Amino acid sequence: MNPFTLVNGEPYPLDMRGELDDTAAFKNFKKWGNVEFPLPFGRVLSSTESFIHSLDEKTSSSLKFTVLNPKGRIWTMVAGGGASVIYADTVGDLGYASELGNYAEYSGAPNEDEVLQYARVVIDCATSDPDGRKRALLIGGGIANFTDVAATFNGIIRALREKESKLKAARMHIYVRRGGPNYQTGLAKMRTLGQELGVPLEVYGPEATMTGICKQAIDCIMSTA
Repeated sequence: MNPFTLVNGEPYPLDMRGELDDTAAFKNFKKWGNVEFPLPFGRVLSSTESFIHSLDEKTSSSLKFTVLNPKGRIWTMVAGGGASVIYADTVGDLGYASELGNYAEYSGAPNEDEVLQYARVVIDCATSDPDGRKRALLIGGGIANFTDVAATFNGIIRALREKESKLKAARMHIYVRRGGPNYQTGLAKMRTLGQELGVPLEVYGPEATMTGICKQAIDCIMSTA
């Protein structure tokens, strides 16, 4: 607030400036209306990225999604900000950054409907324009502290069921690794889903290394079988 003057001994602003933080958008979107926050480096969001961004603004959870290579054959849906970066870095460190289709992260215990809408977008992008070559979807994460793994998996499972035909057309192979509260129930549901869908789906708990499924996904898409 600068400059200001005094009126009857009380401060009175002559000019002032305020800043909005998009971190607080989920609490204030009704007050702020359709405020457009600029993206770094002048990026323009795609329609799918915009949809996830709008979901993210309306929830106290975190829902992030960036398309890196629409024709990539390795796609991720990772729980946790740190874990999501580790998965992306691991694919790159193994020499296959060019095959990484996206960066995706969900955390903060999103509810089932939020996860469902989020997973639909990731799967739609991961299965678009099938070219006959195999693809891989990594549904990964570390060991959660408070997020109910089974509850978040319910949303993902619903989306996978909805997109069954797309998954098969894209020759998608799914790799799951997760730990945390109620993870045994969540992993059991995933294993049952794999049998129902007829889509290759491998499931691991915290006994497996967090990023081991990255190497499996790469081996899968590069194999000729």
